[in-house]
Amino acid sequence: MKRILVLISVILTLTMVFTACTVKNTSDAAAQQPAPTEEKKEEAKVPVVEVPKGGNVKAVDQLPSKPLRIAFLSFQNNPFWFPVRDGANAAKDYLKNYNTTVDYIVMGDDLTADRVVAAMETAIAKQYDAIAVVPIFDGTENVIDKATAAGIPVFNFIAEGSKPSKRIAFLGQDAYAAGQLAGQTIEKITGGSGKVGVITGYFGATQHENRMNGALDYLKDKVPGVQVVGKYENKDKAETAYTLTKDMLTANPDLKVVYVTAGGPFGAAKAIQDLKLTGKVGVVCYDHIPENIQYVRSGEVVAAIAQDPFGQGFDSCVYLYNYLAAGQKPEKDFIPVRLDVLTPENVNTLYPEK
Repeated sequence: MKRILVLISVILTLTMVFTACTVKNTSDAAAQQPAPTEEKKEEAKVPVVEVPKGGNVKAVDQLPSKPLRIAFLSFQNNPFWFPVRDGANAAKDYLKNYNTTVDYIVMGDDLTADRVVAAMETAIAKQYDAIAVVPIFDGTENVIDKATAAGIPVFNFIAEGSKPSKRIAFLGQDAYAAGQLAGQTIEKITGGSGKVGVITGYFGATQHENRMNGALDYLKDKVPGVQVVGKYENKDKAETAYTLTKDMLTANPDLKVVYVTAGGPFGAAKAIQDLKLTGKVGVVCYDHIPENIQYVRSGEVVAAIAQDPFGQGFDSCVYLYNYLAAGQKPEKDFIPVRLDVLTPENVNTLYPEK
């Protein structure tokens, strides 16, 4: 009996040792096993962001593979550029939701090809992912091609030169068609006869030249009774337009229309107002900016043709984002803006006073 008890004790002891080893080995093996792999993090969802009022293009439903930087190169020499700036800043707020930064950069207050080239060279050196630019003059196409060759897509807006470049697309006004529309407006105002003076922004700027020639070609072909008394340059300055208008009216008291192709038309309007010639002389010009709208209301500006500066500022950035994020190009190489004409008759409808 005693032997049986001893044997049972030995068996129990061996069983306990074996069990302990088994548990230990199992624990060690478990410790050596790799931890269960965590589930892959969900991919970042594309945000749902409303396009701001004045914008016309929506960002694609796709986030970029890396943070993006867009250089927005503009000018600032007259109030026309304020809504352009506002459009770019709206794009900055909109695209930050898509991991994209928009840097609004002023190239200067004097429009020259050299300013554009210098700003483009700087943007290339800083390795922006894309560039939106107002090239405006011939002589800028080479630096646009240089950026493209460096893998930086370029999108032109507002105005570009006449020579082709490798930019993605151009968003802006059909300047010659706008000039033709201005010519038709001048025909109505003058009744087909009378004197017209022309103030352009910059001689040699393709957009300004096309606007001027579009109107003058129309008048020459369709309205031979209209006489053009002169073509002058104001470099987009309202104060220069003011002086030129006074000088033209002094030399031509029977002047009927002052046609301003670019910046500063409200200077011409003020000259007419100061000379108390409202209703006798009218300004035909461009842009629905506050400075022009006030003179449409008071009657000195008889027609202002639109080119959507806010929309151009916003849309050009979003077009670039869509290209960078999804390889999506605009459907057309040239994206024209609408040519809405603001007059004293429709100003309160289009821009009700608050």
